[in-house]
Amino acid sequence: MNNKKKAYLVLQDGTILQGYSFGYEGYTEGEVVFNTGMTGYQEILTDPSYYGQIVTMTYPQIGNYGAITEDNESKGIQVRGFIVKEYCDYPNNYRNKMPIGDYLEKNRIIGIEGIDTRALTKKIRNSGTMLGFITTEKFEKNKFLNQIKNINDINQLDLVNEVTSKKEIVYDGNNLNIGILDFGMKYSIAKNINKLGHKVTVIPALSSSELIISKKFDIVLLSNGPGDPKFYQYAIKTAGELIGKLPLAGICLGHQILGLALGGRTYKLKFGHRGSNHPVKNLLDGKVWISTQNHGFAVDVSSLPKNVEEIYINLNDNTNEGLMCREKKIYSVQFHPEAGPGPYDCHYIFQELINNLLN
Repeated sequence: MNNKKKAYLVLQDGTILQGYSFGYEGYTEGEVVFNTGMTGYQEILTDPSYYGQIVTMTYPQIGNYGAITEDNESKGIQVRGFIVKEYCDYPNNYRNKMPIGDYLEKNRIIGIEGIDTRALTKKIRNSGTMLGFITTEKFEKNKFLNQIKNINDINQLDLVNEVTSKKEIVYDGNNLNIGILDFGMKYSIAKNINKLGHKVTVIPALSSSELIISKKFDIVLLSNGPGDPKFYQYAIKTAGELIGKLPLAGICLGHQILGLALGGRTYKLKFGHRGSNHPVKNLLDGKVWISTQNHGFAVDVSSLPKNVEEIYINLNDNTNEGLMCREKKIYSVQFHPEAGPGPYDCHYIFQELINNLLN
């Protein structure tokens, strides 16, 4: 490892960690977060909800099965940087296309290995997510600390506009006609709905409520995506104009936007929920499911109108994981039922939301 190029991770609190470069060389900045999944780094790298973020993997060795591009959740890598304890540069898998270091380099994404990811994760858990940067350039300490002061807060940027589809995408089907308002949709969401036999039309995030209503969808789903939901006033306005006009569903960011459109509040979690092992409880039947999650904000249930029902909670911290408004035909979840990566426990949600919204 000593013959590898040195790289540095610098955090907002002044912490400087030295590691070694893999992937692209240069400079990148963003919000430093961690993911507790043991596998699925391909899907994590390509999940648009991570746009603007530098992701730390808590599992110690990453890259064992290489890059498997068929598992992509979008058109390419979305993270701004990748932090691992140990990078495996000799993958062994029949589906492998290339080592992930080569994959990162091809996509101009900087990776850093040799970092004590356990210590970094504990720091984030104790202090909260923070801005940071990775660089392969050797700066003096004072220059590092000056640079960290100039990082843009990603939660004050329109990240959705960077990751939404620019034109409609249609998955043919013969059953229901379902629209997905794309705030940074993972491919698996559309694919899982389409597998149920439904026609799925993915539409850009800036589409007007008039256009959406004119499509005569049976259900409109607001997708996952990156950033602070309060920043997207255009999305909240559109959702508000759709409420009561047609059945609405939401996943992750879409769930938060529906919460805001209903008159509720959202707040930033200290270090977020990111991983494929989060237990959620269905308050309607008492069942517990293991879910995949990727979010840094949550809906404040106490701020919602009385006709909005909490239907899921997170058993780690009791935060909200799902809402239903029978009167307005709204059903949304904070977690990711499509998984990708993660267990398939929650795939049933796609049929359940349809049953609840159309019956």
